[in-house]
Amino acid sequence: MSLIEIKDLKVHYPIRTGFWNRITDSVRAVDGITFNIEAGETYGLVGESGSGKSTTGKSVVGLEKVTSGSILYKGQDITKADNRRKLDYNRDVQMIFQDSLSSLNPRKRIEDIIAEPLRNFEHLSKDDEKLRVLQLLDIVGLDADALYKYPHQFSGGQRQRIGVARAVATNPKLIIADEPVSALDLSVQAQVLNFMKKIQREFGISYLFISHDLGVVRHMCNNIAIMNRGRLVEIGTRDDIYNHPLHIYTKRLLAAIPETNVNQREAHRASRLAVEKVYQEQQSKYYDDDGEAYPLVQITKTHAVALPQALAQQLATQEGEVQA
Repeated sequence: MSLIEIKDLKVHYPIRTGFWNRITDSVRAVDGITFNIEAGETYGLVGESGSGKSTTGKSVVGLEKVTSGSILYKGQDITKADNRRKLDYNRDVQMIFQDSLSSLNPRKRIEDIIAEPLRNFEHLSKDDEKLRVLQLLDIVGLDADALYKYPHQFSGGQRQRIGVARAVATNPKLIIADEPVSALDLSVQAQVLNFMKKIQREFGISYLFISHDLGVVRHMCNNIAIMNRGRLVEIGTRDDIYNHPLHIYTKRLLAAIPETNVNQREAHRASRLAVEKVYQEQQSKYYDDDGEAYPLVQITKTHAVALPQALAQQLATQEGEVQA
């Protein structure tokens, strides 16, 4: 059984209009997505801004109200408050936020910020609590003098590491990492990502790694889901997504990855423009009349794509392995 099973998850926001403020429509931020996260793995959720990936993460951690669907943890649907309390879900699932500065209380010292989840769930003595906070700071590479400082006294990378320390304080089973390095310099990104991998190896933590950066996702994740307009358009292993992309949106995202080899700059630019041209000309084949992605169709054992059945069969034949 998977650690977390997300089934047909929907998060819709009502649109109210008119004098009586009646609900006339809804924004489908998340519109029926399904995927599983295994124990100890890093699962990548990728998409552009507004695709619904952050809303998905907040729904899993319990910060967004779910319209319909289920999130199963230990076989229980945690969209129901009673199950959340019974399973101690709020302790086992934590979150690292994108904006490290706004996610840390500016009026609290780092000792109190990191100790907050310990005070909620562990109820340690003062000495044991301080020792635990010092251990957490050491895990993320910060000195003991950080205890008495405030968030504004740290760099962006250091604040993000403090966020990581707070997230792992209760020894969670799953951490939702929402764009954890997008606001950081490249060298600092590498530091934070390496700390996250180190912590995963030591504590067996699973990550739902949410990002728009396919380069970072390739470094972190073995299984990846591509999200667009509130729906999943492609799911597969790292090899499936990067070496055998089938959905036109996935190909467009991959083409946008910067090329570090300056000698290939012009060739890469020409390839990106060619992909963009194909996207503009053929995207209607990949979406229904309402502009929404089709249901996922299984292409191989590990690879599923949101395509109309006829196009899915054609692409599956080209891949050389068809699975109904």
